[in-house]
Amino acid sequence: MAADARTDEWRSRRARRLAGLPWVRREDRADGTPVRFVADELLVLDEHFATARQAFAEQGLAARDIVEEGDVPDGFRRVRLAGLDVARAARRVRVQAEAAGDTRVAAGPNHVFGSTAFEHAGPYGPPRPAAPGRLPEPDGTDGVRVLVLDSGVWLNSPLPKDRYVTEDYESDADVDNGGIRDGDAAHANFVAGVMLGRSRRVRPRLVRIVGPHGVCRESDLVAALQQAGDDPVINLSLGGYTLDDRPPVLLTAALGALLSSGDRVVVAAAGNDGQHDRPFWPAAYAGTNAPWRRRVVAVAAHDGRRVCEWSNTGAWVTLAAPGAEVVSTFVHHEDFPDGWARWSGTSFAAPFVAAMIADALGEAGSARLAAEAVIRGAHLRYGRYAGVA
Repeated sequence: MAADARTDEWRSRRARRLAGLPWVRREDRADGTPVRFVADELLVLDEHFATARQAFAEQGLAARDIVEEGDVPDGFRRVRLAGLDVARAARRVRVQAEAAGDTRVAAGPNHVFGSTAFEHAGPYGPPRPAAPGRLPEPDGTDGVRVLVLDSGVWLNSPLPKDRYVTEDYESDADVDNGGIRDGDAAHANFVAGVMLGRSRRVRPRLVRIVGPHGVCRESDLVAALQQAGDDPVINLSLGGYTLDDRPPVLLTAALGALLSSGDRVVVAAAGNDGQHDRPFWPAAYAGTNAPWRRRVVAVAAHDGRRVCEWSNTGAWVTLAAPGAEVVSTFVHHEDFPDGWARWSGTSFAAPFVAAMIADALGEAGSARLAAEAVIRGAHLRYGRYAGVA
């Protein structure tokens, strides 16, 4: 099967799975790129909530039916109203806010973000068995903590239990009806294995926010980011699009608070849709004018020769890293007798870079300077991007 056909098949299968989730809504841009968000929910700045109520009334919806949800930072509302045209309400609030001189993104959907691996017959197929690899021994230090917001951890795995921290969730049953090949179970195992294979210093802290369908809500991601603590590096092998290509309202506030103080960087996957002109969030923050943009490292995938044709690209991409036919720790399963797999995606390019930053942190003295050192040291070229291998 040609690569384009495999890519189309992967997209089609994921679309069918997500279409079966009643809480997910989808709107397509003119170019056909899907934007997914939580049905009937609007995220809005407190000071523009009165405008939101006007927008609800214009849609014939009663204020008494508004349900307020939690898991949002101070200064925001997360409201649910059955039958709400979320995109229309968000546009109404934004237009009035901008007319009043407020340049912030005043309202938006509660976006649905997906993991950035090719699970479902992507350009190189689903994860498939690989010969056992070898993880280098740790260097004997306490290690550099990297927060990995991802799937649950599959316990029956060659991923060494003493090499990672999990404070959230572990399971050997986090699969949907199609089995391990059809879900995002153990995505975190693979990501963590990429890090441990690249660095003797890294110590992943794995927190589950992505479910077996491979998605999370923007509010879930924000709530998890608020628990980042002192971890200097955060790996986000997930992301998505917005209807107007503007930054997501809640995530912008959360990352701004997280990265404007302290010492930490975010390493984010560029996405796998082969898009060359659309920002994929959160990676695309690296190309914005946010004062903390240089603390976001956006990572595209290369295959050793060039940027993979399915990897998203754009002026916001920071560098390219290995993302095709990556071998890492997976699960002990009847389809994976040795527990190792070969998998592809920008999901696995991002943790490669996160591990490099962890390695550089000791000499650099800070996460920000370590990220800058890794970027400066990326002397290889993959198309128009500097890269590492």
